[in-house]
Amino acid sequence: MADDLPAAIGPYPVLRRLGHGGMAEVLLARSLGASGFERLVAIKRPLPAFAGDGELERLLIAEARVGARIAHRNLVAVHGLGLHEGTYYVVMDYVEGADLDTLRRRHAAVPALVVHLVAEVLLGLHHLHALPDDAGRPLGLVHRDVSPSNVLVSRGGEVKLADYGIAKATYLAGDTQANVRRGKYAYMSPEQVAGRPLDGRSDQFGVGVMLVELLTGRRPFDGQGDGPAAVLDRIRRAEPPDLSALPPALIPVAERCLRAQPEERHPDALAMREALLDAMPAAARLGPPEVAAWEAVAIEPEGDASGRPRTSTVRTTADEPD
Repeated sequence: MADDLPAAIGPYPVLRRLGHGGMAEVLLARSLGASGFERLVAIKRPLPAFAGDGELERLLIAEARVGARIAHRNLVAVHGLGLHEGTYYVVMDYVEGADLDTLRRRHAAVPALVVHLVAEVLLGLHHLHALPDDAGRPLGLVHRDVSPSNVLVSRGGEVKLADYGIAKATYLAGDTQANVRRGKYAYMSPEQVAGRPLDGRSDQFGVGVMLVELLTGRRPFDGQGDGPAAVLDRIRRAEPPDLSALPPALIPVAERCLRAQPEERHPDALAMREALLDAMPAAARLGPPEVAAWEAVAIEPEGDASGRPRTSTVRTTADEPD
């Protein structure tokens, strides 16, 4: 794929490819300005084979529109939407570091640090869920794809939720059925699997799955040798998972956000965050320095001779579920 790396996308000189999913890729590029000003940005665009794909273009446009409203330390900012040789692309923050899925596979975090990481994601989700339209009405946005691969951790210890390509405003008309099954299947809520209307409590279910995975190394609804259909069926039936491997103080918090009915979960993302920090007070004393130290250990084997990571990860809308 290196042979088809463009010299530039629109006005942005391209430096290298950061990663790709099934239908889209993310490139590292420079944004240039007057008097030698420059900054690094990430550019998401369809893979050449999918250029002109109407559905993918719609997702990119949706991601840009949602991202344009976002200004929060725990959410990746979107800076613009462009058109290059007839293909849309999105310009967004470049987060130098790695995604949480990569990091947890290389070096497990202690429970207090896991709770801190999840608490940061919940702050970002609360902001996303509360975003208003131009008239001040809540947009009712639901992320729909909360998972470790969509959580980016910078080298400085910042935690940012990415990928708004399938976020959807609940009050807007649209093709709900086309969106409802997007996202990584193992993190979907029962109502998402069933195609029912969603609100922010659906994202809370995905956070619960992620919390269990980060603490135990295993997703709560996975079975030995199960494929997607079996996992989805188990989620649809909402069988209470075995959470006995979790730290005892965290079991009630995880159990509540994994309940079948949204109204039985925590009232909102902030309430879940408060419950987590109450259950593990040590997490409230952690911050970017501790996250950065953990990430440095996790990512060190992948660094180059200068100590910098070989790649900095920004996930794409079309990443395949694992």
